[in-house]
Amino acid sequence: ATCGHGCKYGECMGPNTCKCFPGFTGKTCNQDLNECGLKPRPCEHRCMNTHGSYKCYCLNGYMLMPDGTCASSRTCAMVNCQYGCEEVKGQVQCLCPSGGLQLGPNGRTCIDIDECSTGKAVCSYNRRCVNTFGSFYCKCQLGYELKYTSGRYNCVDVNECVTNTHRCNLHAECLNTEGSFWCKCKQGYRGSGFDCA
Repeated sequence: ATCGHGCKYGECMGPNTCKCFPGFTGKTCNQDLNECGLKPRPCEHRCMNTHGSYKCYCLNGYMLMPDGTCASSRTCAMVNCQYGCEEVKGQVQCLCPSGGLQLGPNGRTCIDIDECSTGKAVCSYNRRCVNTFGSFYCKCQLGYELKYTSGRYNCVDVNECVTNTHRCNLHAECLNTEGSFWCKCKQGYRGSGFDCA
């Protein structure tokens, strides 16, 4: 079986036919499936979509049970948690629906962890980290674009000289470099390459 476009989060089952891993969708399995929008809904109260998965959480005054349902709890109502709570050894603790969120100083509301600035996120050299609420993702660095090559998705250099996205002077030649480009004034001209006289 060969899939010319590849299967990013799945496997190739037949000619250009992908079988997506759970939590992913699309012809090449490159899109996150929003489980929160499915019917029947996977969570009893509230749902937070995550990359390839989802998390359930409860309204204030309810406790998240191991099966994902929400049970009414007087203790939870008293604590007044933003995303519901759980009871651990008789102690009531507020919950955050994602590992990229942490309990704020008040112990009730959740605040975002910026994985990009704390160094928790690891992106390869040609990708940059983009923080999101409760998570992060790795995006191609400027000068690179996401392409399917030799069996996987990679950030490959954009040849600005070929795509005509350079800003070289009319009297300069464009020279492509890894992740960028530079301009050189033609013979008989002087300048930065962006300005030639």
